Amino acid sequence: MTTRNRIEHRIGELIVRLCDAHSDDLGSATSEQLCRAVADQALVSSRGGKRLRALLLMTFHDALRGTPGTDDDAGARGALDLACAIEVFQTAALVHDDIIDDADMRRGRPAAHKALESFCAAHSPTSAGLDAAAMGGGLGIMLGDLLATASVAIVNEATATMPHHGPILDRFLAMHRDVEIGQVMDLAAERMPLDDPSALASNALAVFRWKTASYTTVAPIELALLAAGVAPGVSHETAREIGVPLGTAFQLADDLLDVVADPAVTGKPVGGDIREGKRTVLLADALDALDDADPAEAAFLRDRFSRSGRDDADVRRIIDAFVASGAVDRSRDRIARLWRRSESALDGAATRLGIATDGIRALRSVCARFVPEVLHVEISPA
Repeated sequence: MTTRNRIEHRIGELIVRLCDAHSDDLGSATSEQLCRAVADQALVSSRGGKRLRALLLMTFHDALRGTPGTDDDAGARGALDLACAIEVFQTAALVHDDIIDDADMRRGRPAAHKALESFCAAHSPTSAGLDAAAMGGGLGIMLGDLLATASVAIVNEATATMPHHGPILDRFLAMHRDVEIGQVMDLAAERMPLDDPSALASNALAVFRWKTASYTTVAPIELALLAAGVAPGVSHETAREIGVPLGTAFQLADDLLDVVADPAVTGKPVGGDIREGKRTVLLADALDALDDADPAEAAFLRDRFSRSGRDDADVRRIIDAFVASGAVDRSRDRIARLWRRSESALDGAATRLGIATDGIRALRSVCARFVPEVLHVEISPA
C-alpha cells in the first residue's frame, strides 16, 4: 500500500470512530437521524485531495529517523495519525470555508452544507417542512466543529507516549488559532478599499502566512520534527524558515494558476478568483502598475471589483490587464524567490539535523510538489 493510500485508509478509520455518534443515547429518532447524516457527511467530506500536508509531515519524519516507517512501528503509526489529523483539520476548515463563501461544490461533489441541506429537504419530519437551507448551514457549521475537535483528539491520542506530547499538542492548537485569525483577515480583505494597492498586497500576503502556510507547510514540518524528538525551539524555527516561504509560494502559485493555467489540465474554469472578486496579490500588483501606466485600465479594474459580479467578458479583460501590467510576471518572480528561500532553508536544516542524502532527496521532492516546477525560476534577475 502506498503512503498516500495508507493516509486515506487511516483517515476513514479515524472519522468513523470519532464522528459516529452512539444512537442509543440521543433522545429522539430525529436527533438520531440528523447525527447519522452529519457522521456520514464527515466521511464523504474527508475523502479525496492530494494529501500534500500529510505527505510532507511523514516525509520529514522518515528523513529524520533515517528509515521509512511501517505499520508495526509505534513511532511511525503516531506520525501517520499526526499526518491524518492535519488532513481532518483541513476538511473542517474547508467545510466552514464553503459556508462562508456560499460555495455549492467541493472536489466535484456538493459542498457539505449543501449535501446536508438536500438531506434535510428530503427527510423533513413535519408536513410543513423545514427551512432546509438554514438547517443545512447550521449542520455544516457543527460538522466543521466536530471535525476540528476530532483532529485534536487524534493528536492527543497519537502522541500520548511521545516525549514531546505537550509541545505537539500546543503547536497543533496554535495552528488552529492561526488559521482562524487568518480567516478573519481574509474576510477583512473583502472590505478593504481598492485605492491602496500596497495595503492590498500586504494584507493578502499576511493572510497567506496565517491562513495557508500555518497549516499547509509550517505545522506539518514542526510536528514531524517534534515527533522525531527534535527540541521544540529548533523545531519551531526550522519549520518557519522552510514552511513560511514555501506555504506563501504555494498560495501565490494557486492564485496565479487560476488565471494562466489550462482548464483542461486543472479541471477548474479559468478566473474563478476574479469571478468571486477576491483581493489577490495579482490585483494589487496590477493596480500598482496601472495607476501610472494606464489610469483608465486601473479605473476599470476598480470598477469591476467593486461590483457584485463579473461576467466572462470582464474576466477576459481583467486577465489581459494582469498580463499587460506585468502583474503575472511579478508574481512568477515572487514565487521563484520564495521557492529559493525555502530550498536554501531546507538544505541548511538538513545539514544541522544530520539528514542523510536519501532523506534530503525525498524532502526536496515532496516540497517541490507545492510549487509547479515551471515557477521555480525567475523571469527577471533578482
